[in-house]
Amino acid sequence: MTNATSPLAHLAKPRALAIVAAVYALLIVIAISFFPVFDGLHPLWATLIVDFITTTVIFVLSCMLRNGSLYDAYWSTAPILLGWGFAVRGTGVPGERVAIALIAVTIWGVRLTSNWARGWPGFDHEDWRYVQMRKDTGMSWFMNNLTVVHVFPTLQVWSGSISLYAALTLGTRDFNALDVVGAIVIVGGAMISLIADEQLRSHRLTNTGPCRSGLWSLARHPNYFGELCAWWGMWIIGVAGHPAAWWWTLVSPVLMTVLLRTASVPIMDKRSLERRPGYDVMMKELPAILPIGRKLR
Repeated sequence: MTNATSPLAHLAKPRALAIVAAVYALLIVIAISFFPVFDGLHPLWATLIVDFITTTVIFVLSCMLRNGSLYDAYWSTAPILLGWGFAVRGTGVPGERVAIALIAVTIWGVRLTSNWARGWPGFDHEDWRYVQMRKDTGMSWFMNNLTVVHVFPTLQVWSGSISLYAALTLGTRDFNALDVVGAIVIVGGAMISLIADEQLRSHRLTNTGPCRSGLWSLARHPNYFGELCAWWGMWIIGVAGHPAAWWWTLVSPVLMTVLLRTASVPIMDKRSLERRPGYDVMMKELPAILPIGRKLR
């Protein structure tokens, strides 16, 4: 819960989601309207500026509504818009690459956004991680909402999307098999996350302990493995289109890998240790993300 109740906390979930959808539609209009203003800037700078303009808008709205979770869907929708922005700036990029990359990223983004929407009850709820981070850092609601919830994730997602710049702006190499591999990795990652999330959702209907069946028998966070597949798949398509960029675009998937392993995994493990009996045993027996290195009894 937020420090102060949201003025929309009384709304039923369908109406709350309709408001969220309207907010994101507004962000799309703003992004499309402002992007041409920065035609003279490098595509990376132009997309970053527009990214922060839309982040500022949603930050102000989240403050008005007293709920940082308004930003939650930004993580999965921003790469789609960033991809379109990079594609608009590209010249000589094969249409097949543009199509396959944007379709794959959109599939991943829609899947992740829909998963969030299914689990979000409405404006009477704020992501527990935001609440926990306020307790851990001692930040005020405003500062936590500004930095941890909005500014840092926007920078992370933009950095993670740099691979799409190599693919869709610089990627003039002929369409090739590596493009297909990258798209398969992205969509495959989305499917892995979908299966993992459904297995966990089904498990929690009847069990309060940790899930250890299906994909959850291979790692503690198989949904994160699917997430990482998406970011590495974007990098693969970037390499397919502009091979010389392989080394500096590594910042994208490596950053996301480090972020999930050093930030997301520890906070999720801590919460599960507090709430899921037997999770301590699971931590000793299963790896965090990659389905390798499993310790057998």
